[in-house]
Amino acid sequence: IFEYDLKKIIALSTLSQLGMMMFSISLGLFELAFFHLLTHALFKALLFLCAGILIHGVGNTQDIRSFGGLSLNFPLVTVCMNLANLSLCGVPFLAGFYSKDLIVELACQYSCGVFILCMMFICLSLTVLYSVRLTYLSFVGVYSGGPSISVCESTTSLIGPVVILSFVSLISGPILSWLSFPAPVLIFLPVFLKWAILL
Repeated sequence: IFEYDLKKIIALSTLSQLGMMMFSISLGLFELAFFHLLTHALFKALLFLCAGILIHGVGNTQDIRSFGGLSLNFPLVTVCMNLANLSLCGVPFLAGFYSKDLIVELACQYSCGVFILCMMFICLSLTVLYSVRLTYLSFVGVYSGGPSISVCESTTSLIGPVVILSFVSLISGPILSWLSFPAPVLIFLPVFLKWAILL
């Protein structure tokens, strides 16, 4: 949460997602852990590509304290990186939602204990917290670094893979879900737990 290195923030967020996978495995949901690994690989690759473009564009600095207002110079990268961040947070109908929400709902249905559920919800909240912090410090406010090179957005060798991965991050969740789990899963939860998952 208090890290300022852009690449470290993205790399450390992988650890929280690995924690979700291990949590899924501890519940005996091996296929669901693998499904989350696949969806996570897609939007995490998008996050790293966008981070590379930003680092290249602002003069090879990784400190997000010297960022700010980059949405003006990098509008396409801003959209793609925010899409990947929202997918990381598990926003509905993005790739991360289909795997992460299923893990959380099945954990709630299995009734593994109030303490474990509270810890899981705290970890999910922290994921949202550092993702919003990263977005805010990078794209909102006044730019506080040196001269930025917005021309790197016009390079198709940089932008092409980002656009392709953004599209894949949008459609991979339902497609991988249909391929991995051909039979629908019925999940019965009380209303307050369903709202807790969404919150």
